[in-house]
This record gives sequence, structure tokens and C-alpha cells, in this order.
Amino acid sequence: MAGQRGRDVLISIGDGDEPEAFVAVAGIRARTISLTAGLVEATTAQSPNGWRQVIAGAGVKRAEVAGSGVFKDAMSDAMMRAAYFAGDASSFELVIPGFGTLRGPFAITELTYGGEHDGEATFSIRLASAGVVTFDADGE
Repeated sequence: MAGQRGRDVLISIGDGDEPEAFVAVAGIRARTISLTAGLVEATTAQSPNGWRQVIAGAGVKRAEVAGSGVFKDAMSDAMMRAAYFAGDASSFELVIPGFGTLRGPFAITELTYGGEHDGEATFSIRLASAGVVTFDADGE
């Protein structure tokens, strides 16, 4: 994969309609998407040469997203705020150019607002997967 511009990574929230439309989370300047999978260890005294063994596919998978930026769009801010206060897992779409798109339910675990008196209003958001996250590779 060739180098990609970080600004092209896109985080969008679903509108809940059928079919679902996604609205870009406005003004995001920095974002991180982490995919992790836990391991279930199956090592015993009989493991070959004492090497750790794991049970394939038995661990818990999760996706976590963090982003921060400035307000530019009242609609996406209202959608994020409503999802946070409702405590619901909303559909999110995470586009990583040259890699693919992740889609699935995410809970907003943190929504922070801030700003300096002589600067713009800012926000940061943290998401945690709350169900099955699918992946569609670019070009497939």
C-alpha cells in the first residue's frame, strides 16, 4: 500500500434510517483506529518444548476509535450527542483509503468538548465496538 494522506481517513455516523446513510463526523483532524484480538492460552505441561499455545479464534475481537477536531457541522454533532446521551450503540463507518472500510455498531465511550477563549471550539470522541464489525477491502 502506498502512503496515504491522514486527512482521508473518515469517520461517519449512521442516521438509523433504512437504507442507512452515513454523515461524516465533522471537523475531525486527528483519528486513530485500533483493531485488537485477545488470545486464549492453551499451554500445558505437554506443550512442545514449553512453547505457548493458543486456541485459534477463541479470543475477543474489538475495534476502538479515537478522534478530535473542530466543529464545522451541527448535524453530525447533534447525532453524536444524541447517541451518547441515549447510551445507544450507533452504526459507524470508518474509511481507511487504500485499506478498506469498517462498519458496525459502536458505543460512544467519551465525548469531550473544549476550547480556548481566543480559539475555536473543539471536541474529542472515543468509540468502542459494540457488536460485529465488518470489513470491506478497497478494490474487492
